[in-house]
Amino acid sequence: MKKVFVNGYGSIGSRIAKFIKDDSDIVVVGIGKHSPDEKVLHAINDGFSVYVPGDKIDNFRDYDVSGSIESILDDCDLVIDASPGGKGFLNKKNIYEPKGIKAIFQGGETIFNNNAVADVLFNSRVNYADVFDKKYVMQGSCNVTGMGRILNPLREKYSNKLTRFDVTLIRRWADLEQTDKQIVDTIEMTEQPHHGTDVKAYFGKDAPLFVRAIKVPTRQMHLHIMDIRFSENAPAINEIHELFKDEHGVAVLWTAKGTKDIRDFAESTKFNFKDTNMLHIHANMTTSIGDTIQLMYSDDQTGIVIPENYMLLQAMLFQRDYQDALKQTEKLFNMDEKKKLLEENFSKKD
Repeated sequence: MKKVFVNGYGSIGSRIAKFIKDDSDIVVVGIGKHSPDEKVLHAINDGFSVYVPGDKIDNFRDYDVSGSIESILDDCDLVIDASPGGKGFLNKKNIYEPKGIKAIFQGGETIFNNNAVADVLFNSRVNYADVFDKKYVMQGSCNVTGMGRILNPLREKYSNKLTRFDVTLIRRWADLEQTDKQIVDTIEMTEQPHHGTDVKAYFGKDAPLFVRAIKVPTRQMHLHIMDIRFSENAPAINEIHELFKDEHGVAVLWTAKGTKDIRDFAESTKFNFKDTNMLHIHANMTTSIGDTIQLMYSDDQTGIVIPENYMLLQAMLFQRDYQDALKQTEKLFNMDEKKKLLEENFSKKD
């Protein structure tokens, strides 16, 4: 049995810990907390042992913590670092590297420049087996993860017929749980977004991919508008939709008027955390003109990276075959059933 430590208990860490604890091949030995706040109690009440930085233990005297992060990592196989962006790099330098322990980092970190946490950015649909022998790996952000689920199936089918991808990312302002983060009444442009560079890290540095990003005042998912250009007339729309019919983690929806429709359905159907954990192609918005297909799909923000972290964990700890890892992921996340329910509820009307 492998021992896993989750360092952080925010939107990502809390989700990861609650899902992977049901894997009989691993044990979550503890949760790392760096601030003495209500999330310490949340983790304890959820059945986890909480560990804190050794030099900050006195700050947690009002909580029933189990010890220091440094001590628990002496008997651990892998850390899933779910710290705020930039903190993962410091944790790597100050804790993980001295301890010689494997670690997974989140999309708020980077694989570039002097603050790189790893030399590979993971997308299970593209480079699953490439991380088998890696000690440090970065999981892509929600937007970066989502693009891979669309781009790789397209490349597998159409290969050199593809000439260019232009993607507009319409990003949500804050996660559902970030109630302390004010939603600002503006549309904010993002200069030099990292998403395109991150995708090229796993898709190919010379990929003809161009990404622009804006942030809008909502908590209800991201939306991507992707223009896919071909060297000849574009395929029929139904051919594109058929390509994703059996694609894991991609649902094809016809009647969702907006992202909140999907979130409300997830909540009413009792999906964990109100997450779908997938992409949703808005099939009624797909268009084909000349050499271009325009595809619109929503991305379940935080939810989409949780099963990806679990796929990455399986690759790094067990080197499971890709299909076996998908089956194991399905046991915990029930994504095929979620996809079926979503597609039935938002099916095409006669």
